[in-house]
Amino acid sequence: MTNMTEFTPEVDVQSEAELAAQSRRQKWILVGIVVGVLLFLGLIALAVFALLQNSNTTANIRDIFIIFMAFESLVIGAALVVLIIQMASLINLLQNEVKPILAATTETVNTLRGTTEFLSENLVEPVIKLNSSLAGMRKFFEMFGLNRK
Repeated sequence: MTNMTEFTPEVDVQSEAELAAQSRRQKWILVGIVVGVLLFLGLIALAVFALLQNSNTTANIRDIFIIFMAFESLVIGAALVVLIIQMASLINLLQNEVKPILAATTETVNTLRGTTEFLSENLVEPVIKLNSSLAGMRKFFEMFGLNRK
């Protein structure tokens, strides 16, 4: 009777701690979504309530909103300037540092290709031809019984 082991595929089983951590993350994501929706609904309710007030209050809220939007556009403009500077830095890095490295690598590969071709033609081929000739002579001597034992 042979002793055969059965093949049991490995099953990716998460530990209870990993499952609990994943459950907590899902709960926090759900809480964040609910809070965001409630905050959005509250802002809409506040806007509707403010629009139903007298025109002086509505004008003040409008002015505050315009100031907030102007400040936000300044922040976005500054972020775009930083982004453009970073892009220019990346382009400079690619042109002045990566391109020369790629050129040197290409040159090295071409040199290596030439070296392997030279070795193949001048070293490997003659050795292979010599070995094949010797093998043929050995077989020739074996056929006519002229080999030494």
